[in-house]
Amino acid sequence: MLETILAISGKPGLYKLVSRGNRNLIVESLDAKHQRFPAFSSDRVISLADIAMYTDEEEVPLADVLSAIKAKEQGGKSSLDAKKASKEQLFEYLGEVLPTFDRDRVFPSDVKKLLQWYDILIENGLDDFSKLKPTEGDNIDDRKD
Repeated sequence: MLETILAISGKPGLYKLVSRGNRNLIVESLDAKHQRFPAFSSDRVISLADIAMYTDEEEVPLADVLSAIKAKEQGGKSSLDAKKASKEQLFEYLGEVLPTFDRDRVFPSDVKKLLQWYDILIENGLDDFSKLKPTEGDNIDDRKD
């Protein structure tokens, strides 16, 4: 599932891959509007399956971090309002779900985005994060040029 959920640099929220064109991807926003539009190769598009969080030992896949948040929140939305939280609150929250996160390479904006994405996924019923892990051969960049 995560390989079809996309983040587009410079655009808020998350997007679902709907179709692939010759030189673009057709995506649909995961908000109330469900607006569809093309994402071109000049847009920085990344699949959630390709994202990981820095820790002191190694990088942890986003699916594992989201699963830990889901366990903490018992399947509900995040209990922390990411928009109003201070740096200390954000890091304390992340420390509860990922105790070894690298405090030098993970920024407060990363934690805010993580919590916003988590809430978007929960709101849209996309809460089986075990399906977020990439499978061999799945690559969003296998577009025709």
